[in-house]
Amino acid sequence: QVQLVESGGGLVQAGGSLRLSCAVSGRTSSSYAMGWFRQAPGKEREFVAAISRSGYITYYADSVKGRFTISRDNAKNTVPLQMNSLKPEETAVYYCAATTLASISSRLMRKDEYEYWGQGTQVTVSS
Repeated sequence: QVQLVESGGGLVQAGGSLRLSCAVSGRTSSSYAMGWFRQAPGKEREFVAAISRSGYITYYADSVKGRFTISRDNAKNTVPLQMNSLKPEETAVYYCAATTLASISSRLMRKDEYEYWGQGTQVTVSS
C-alpha cells in the first residue's frame, strides 16, 4: 500500500507560479509511475502530467505543455509539479496519483489507470 500527500497549493495571481509536491510513503516511489490530475468545481477530473518510474518519460496535457514541468526524486520519494504562467481557469483541486502500470505509454494519461490517489491540494488563480 502506498500513501500520497500533496502540498504546495494556494492562492496566486494570473501569470504567477506555484510548485506542488507529492510525498510518497509506504513503498519506494520508484515502484510507481506517477501522475498529476486536477478537478475544477462541476467538472470531471482531468489529466495534467505524468512521469514514468525512471523519470525519463513524461506526458503533458496539451493545455499545460511548455508551462508545467513534472519531475521526480526517487531518493526523496517526491514528485514535484512546477506550474508557471498560471491561468484563472486552472483553479482546481490538484491530485497526485500512482500506478503500478508497467508499460510506458499514453495510458499514463488516463485516470482509470491509477490505483492510488492523494487527498488533493487547492490551487486558486485570481484574475
